[in-house]
Amino acid sequence: MSWSTLRAMGGWRYEGELPAPRKAVCLAVPHSSNLDGLLLVALAQSIGMSISWMVKDSMGKPPHGWVVKGVGGVPIERSRPHGVVGQMIEEFARRDDFYLVIPPEGTRSRVEYWKSGFYHIALGAEVPVLPGYLDFRRKVGGFGPPITLTGDVRADMDAIREFYGPDVAAMAQHPERIGPMRMREEERGDAEG
Repeated sequence: MSWSTLRAMGGWRYEGELPAPRKAVCLAVPHSSNLDGLLLVALAQSIGMSISWMVKDSMGKPPHGWVVKGVGGVPIERSRPHGVVGQMIEEFARRDDFYLVIPPEGTRSRVEYWKSGFYHIALGAEVPVLPGYLDFRRKVGGFGPPITLTGDVRADMDAIREFYGPDVAAMAQHPERIGPMRMREEERGDAEG
């Protein structure tokens, strides 16, 4: 997608530099509308960054599978023994360059806890988390500095919260759909989920 595509989508622009790591789990925050995914893809492509996201296994099969994979879709088999986390860790091991975008809320609706899959994938694959953002107020998006996870869930989430600040909902297209930035594991004090 080009700058003209971003102009056609309301004048959005990417701010910041191309992320330094060649592999990372990229957070898509906030996630409150169907437009969020398309915008993040357009913004990343405008700076030459190829991003990927998970899709159901059936989306990777003919006749449309080659298109889905060609635009960044990574088919996952939910019934596989090691689950989604294991499959994505394997995918990171197979590739030299891989930016996997995950909306940690797991839905466009308000939730009280983020899903922990992004965390376990990054920790297991030994790749950093890139905090991605879309700011609908300013029509800009980008990625923050890489955050290397330690396995201390509360400390790692504190680093993520520090990047986004207290008013992440104000950036969203639908602020009322944005809940707190926290995982259940923080309350238990473990990363085993």
